[in-house]
Amino acid sequence: MQLSEGDDDPLGLHLAALAVLDDGGTVVGWSRRAQDLVGYPGPDVIGRAAFDVLVAAGDLAAVKDAAGRCRRTGGWFGVLALRHRSGHRVELGLRVSAISRGQVREWFLVGAPAAGVLEWQRDRAVLEGLYRRCPIGMVVHSPDMKILRVNRAIERFTGVPAADFRGMPTGVLLVPDDARKAADRVRQVIRTGKSLVYSEQFVRLEQDPARERVASVSSFAMKDPAGRILGVAEMIEDITERHRAQQRLALLAEASSRVGTALDVWQTAQELADVVVPHLADSASVDLMQRVTRGEELTPALAAPVVRVAATSIAAQRPAPGEPRGEPIEHEPDTPQGRCLADGLPVLEPVLLSDRVSLEPGGSAPELGAHSLIVVPLAARGLVLGVMSLWRSRRPDPFEADDLTLAHELASRAALAIDNARRFIQQQQTAFTLQSSLLPSAVPQQSAVEVAPRYLPAGAGSGLGGDWFDVIALSGARVALVIGDVVGRSLHAAAMMGRLRTAVHTLASLDLEPDEVLSRLDDLVNLLAAEQEAAGERPVVQQVVSATCLYAVYDPISRRCSAARAGHPPPVVTTPDGRASLLDLPASPPLGLGGLPFEAREFELAEGSLLTLYTNGLIGERTIDVDEGVARLCAALTRPSDPLQETCEAVVSALVPTRPADDVALVIARTRVLPEQDVASWQLSREAATASRARALVTDKLTEWGLEHLAFTTELIASELVTNAYRYAGDPMTLRLIRERSLVCEVSDGSHTSPHLRRARTTDEGGRGLFLVAQMAERWGTRYSRDGKTVWTEQPLHGDPG
Repeated sequence: MQLSEGDDDPLGLHLAALAVLDDGGTVVGWSRRAQDLVGYPGPDVIGRAAFDVLVAAGDLAAVKDAAGRCRRTGGWFGVLALRHRSGHRVELGLRVSAISRGQVREWFLVGAPAAGVLEWQRDRAVLEGLYRRCPIGMVVHSPDMKILRVNRAIERFTGVPAADFRGMPTGVLLVPDDARKAADRVRQVIRTGKSLVYSEQFVRLEQDPARERVASVSSFAMKDPAGRILGVAEMIEDITERHRAQQRLALLAEASSRVGTALDVWQTAQELADVVVPHLADSASVDLMQRVTRGEELTPALAAPVVRVAATSIAAQRPAPGEPRGEPIEHEPDTPQGRCLADGLPVLEPVLLSDRVSLEPGGSAPELGAHSLIVVPLAARGLVLGVMSLWRSRRPDPFEADDLTLAHELASRAALAIDNARRFIQQQQTAFTLQSSLLPSAVPQQSAVEVAPRYLPAGAGSGLGGDWFDVIALSGARVALVIGDVVGRSLHAAAMMGRLRTAVHTLASLDLEPDEVLSRLDDLVNLLAAEQEAAGERPVVQQVVSATCLYAVYDPISRRCSAARAGHPPPVVTTPDGRASLLDLPASPPLGLGGLPFEAREFELAEGSLLTLYTNGLIGERTIDVDEGVARLCAALTRPSDPLQETCEAVVSALVPTRPADDVALVIARTRVLPEQDVASWQLSREAATASRARALVTDKLTEWGLEHLAFTTELIASELVTNAYRYAGDPMTLRLIRERSLVCEVSDGSHTSPHLRRARTTDEGGRGLFLVAQMAERWGTRYSRDGKTVWTEQPLHGDPG
């Protein structure tokens, strides 16, 4: 390609110095411009040898060398130093060519200052490079939107010779949508005259529309000296690989923020599928080992079914391809998914044949027309958790190696989040199993109250709570109702809850008053806190050193209830006529503050009353005020005659959201009264015949009750207990029989001395009474009150206790 000489060529004939030499080097022609540059007028140089006049001695060798090359090649171009008439050196750019006149050969010299010649040559070389050697495409458009010229890079890009572009319309060879955008860009530059720099455009050729490339286009207007637009030149750089690399980095960044937002296997898998569609694939599915979804352990040798836990498609975001979500599926060993599960290696099938499509889960591709497939393993900590499958159906370009690398990286990151979620599920299941084992599995059978308990754990991810409740049968047909809440949410809270519940059972067996029970619990909490502090565990966030508790004891014979609370919300009492209100129970500090007193209060409950115990999770939700929560609770408890399970449901519906932020423990008890005919009580005087009178009273009452088969053992028990009271205690002395689920015999006296069971020696005259009582009774024990103590026994109503 030969460029025409421009008007600004310093070696143009109208600008340059001209000279003619004969074949011997004599000057035979000299122009006025030559005189201006070198200083010699024509008469001074014409007819003289150029070497003698124009060349200094120091430059003679270089000039002769140039002359020799000129003779050999018939011409020469370069820079030489000539001697000015004043004696200084003048560097000129010279172009020498041979002129023949018949048999005579002469040399035509064209010269100009070297600086101007070199600058023009550089500009010429740049222009030549743009069209011939530049790797960036260049297109020149005319004002009427025709292509004037393209460079070799465009020729290589399109496969069309550069000469063939001349006169073609702007945007030629591109698919219509891309051609329209290209023409709009050129038209904008022509209209405004403003350049557009680094605008990105998709470039898809009509001859290969499946191959999508991206170009960075800079457009600028070409103007004449008057400012008129002569056309538009565009520099076009293929940035496809860079664009894809940026997209991959952006996708990785997006995945980092969107995948693994919760410790949930199903949600994490769906987040992964949603990230890759549509940025990387048109459809995606995630299949996990069934054991992963259950939070179970995996082993490399363990083959297990997989479950489709997530799927997404651009056709319909959800549901998506293949099997229904959550259903077990089976991948054949020769399918890409089967191979990936077996060896843990990614699979790339750029061209998905129709016979391979039929092997996909469900018998069809995720979307009709799927033509390319990637399957990557979801592997973490050396174990394959499942696979992710990606399909392309609408995007014409197939998957390539870089796409496989990106998919593998995304799957690896997501697999770690999924495995963390699996481990969390496993830990939660273990923790909840522990917590469930610490809570009562069933309410014990007793006559004092009808009970409906309810325990609602907090929403997923909130951790274990320390809420607990208990219903403990006590001696004398009484019952203890207990509810508590350990501060904090952790495995430590659940463990502390178990300790406190065990302690409450132990203290309840001693038949202590409610305030005394709380005082003992407070001592225990302080002791445990001291142990933690001594072991250096106090700074740990999960450590639990405080709890609240409410302890109430109800007697169905006297209808009296005694209760005390340690930092716990007061219970709600509903009268038989439906009036519900908070019980006025003295407030006391939570357990663990140490040394502060607890106060109990006794009150009477009519038969059929509701006593409702609860933890603060029921009324202390963030979305409602505590006073409003109490009002809602009371409103839900105004129907005391309804079945207790229905009442529980009403309370839960009114106060507990779908995913509570805190554990909720709820116990609703309906009071009962033991019939008068099932209780017999006698005041006994302190005299020698008291034991004989007690036996007679017992025999008569058991005969009246139809329990003659228990008369002998009960007579013996009553006689021994009364005799002990006669010997070691003072007045008053009371004998009481209670017929309920068992036969209870009680002897009360004014002494606080505890009876002890001991084994008498053969020579001892006494000491065998309590031993005989323990052998004949199913259970026996002692409870204390402010007025003295009561020794009690229980016998089954039917059968032999032994």
